[in-house]
Parts: sequence; C-alpha cells; structure tokens
Amino acid sequence: MDIITIIGIIVGVALVGGIIFVVVIGARVARETRGGESDLVMARLAEATQRGENVSLEDIELQQPFMERVVIPFVKRLGEFSARFTPEKLLQETSLKLELAGNPGRIDAPTFLATRFIGAALFGGLLTLISNLPQVTWPTGRIILIVGIFTVLGFFTPQMYLSSRITRRQNEVRKALPDALDLLTICVEAGLGFEAAMSKVAEKWETELSIMFGRAIREIQLGKTQREALRDMADRIGLTELTSFVAAVIQSQLLGVSMAKVLRIQSDQMRMRRRQRAEEEAHKAPVKMIIPMALLTFPSIMIILMAPAAFQIADAFAPFIR
Repeated sequence: MDIITIIGIIVGVALVGGIIFVVVIGARVARETRGGESDLVMARLAEATQRGENVSLEDIELQQPFMERVVIPFVKRLGEFSARFTPEKLLQETSLKLELAGNPGRIDAPTFLATRFIGAALFGGLLTLISNLPQVTWPTGRIILIVGIFTVLGFFTPQMYLSSRITRRQNEVRKALPDALDLLTICVEAGLGFEAAMSKVAEKWETELSIMFGRAIREIQLGKTQREALRDMADRIGLTELTSFVAAVIQSQLLGVSMAKVLRIQSDQMRMRRRQRAEEEAHKAPVKMIIPMALLTFPSIMIILMAPAAFQIADAFAPFIR
C-alpha cells in the first residue's frame, strides 16, 4: 500500500467522520443558536395551532431547510471557535471587506474565515479521493501537485468571491450616483430638506445606493448625527466619488452654502466622470481585442489564405520528393 492510498483512506475517514460530526453537532447547535429565527418558528407553531393541527416545535424546526438547521449553525460555531486563535487585525480587515461587499449571507468575520478553511478541506479532500480511484493512474508527484493546487484554490475561492462582490457593488453605486444626485437636487430645489430628499431616493429606487441612503436615514432617526451617518455610509461602500460627495455635503453645512447649489455641482461632476470613464473604456477596447483576434481570428484567416498556396506548393514539389 503506497503513501497516496494511505492518505486517501485517512482523508476519506476524516470526511465521513466530519459529515457525521456536522449532522450530530449541527443539529444541537441549531437548537441553541436559533436567534432571530425563533420568532418565525413560533409564528409557524401558532399558525398550525390555530388551524387545529397537533404539531410540536421540533416538527416545525424540521420543516426548515437542512442548510439553515445544520450547516449554517455549524459553520458559525466553527467560526466562533477559530476566532479565539485569529489575530484581531485579520478579523477587522475581514469585517471591513464584508461590509464593503454588502455582507452577502449576513455572516460575520469568523464565520467567513471558517468557510475558507472548509473550502480548502473540501477541495483538497475531494481531489485526494478522486486520485485514489482505480481508473486514475497519475504519478505521485502529479497527485500531490494537483491536490495542493485545489486546496489553495478552495482556500482562496471565498476571498475571490468577496472581492468580486465588492467590485460589482461599487460599480453599481458608481453608475447610480449621478441619477441619485439629480433626484436629490430636484427634491432640495422643490423645498425638501436633505434628509427628506434622501428618504425620497430610498423610496423610489431599489439599488445598493438607495439601500445605503435608507440605512443612513434610520441611523439618524436612532440618534446618530448626520455627519457620522454620512461618513459611515461612505466607509461602508469605499467609493472615492461617494466619499467626495459626502465631504462636499458636510462642508456646505458647516459653511452655510446653499445645498441645492452644491448638489447641482456634484451632479454635474459625477456625470462628467461617468462620461470620461465611458470614453476610457472605449479606448481600452481595441487593446483588449488584440488577444482574442490573435488567437481566434488570425489563425482562421491564415488558413483560408495560405491553404490553397500550400496545396499548390506541395503538388509542385511532389515529383522531387518521390
């Protein structure tokens, strides 16, 4: 029995044990960490009782998806355990990135870090099991290389997904910002206050920017100052254009400048920047098309142009070759 087979057996046993551990421990954790879902469960239980159905709380819980009952609570508990050994700086950086991405899945930093290690274990373990199949006859060095590559890929896949979410969210906010400033300007010029204008934008649209406007308004209503709410909104998105807009609004309030005039200037600047970005992307397009054309278009053109000449040359030199 070679070393690869031994490693495969160990990983297989570990995966089976891990699945059993997830099912058993995760079921217990799900009962302990219901949190905000407890109200929903109790509401379902009350509704079933009103209909005259004889159901228990456990039956209602079992109606929830397996992901919510077992997997998510287990990952959260694993994240809480790993947070004890994680540097505080790494947790803060991860929390900031999750905030910039809009916190997909509504998870915290320890839980996200736990998903990275789980991804590495799953990718590496799966490739190890595949490499030990009888049909696979890879050399030992290739198996170690492929398993290592997929383990690293599984570790960094959540991070790459988070980075793509941040970029996509910032691009969406960047595209919506000029139109939002136009609506803010119209509302302020019509006599509304700045906060009322932000509320109007949050009501009319369903974009990331309008959601951030609505969150800032709720924070102001809960007692946070307008400056702090606006600065926190800009920090949660991490966009230079939005940061400059917030700075201009705060500066206008400090100096007593007309808010409508400031918003009009900011709107014109945002539209000019959007036009400049479009022109920049248009200038980049020919450069980006070089590689696809070189790999796809030019070979086919060369085949069409050179194939007849190649056949004629071959026929001309055929007597000498014979």
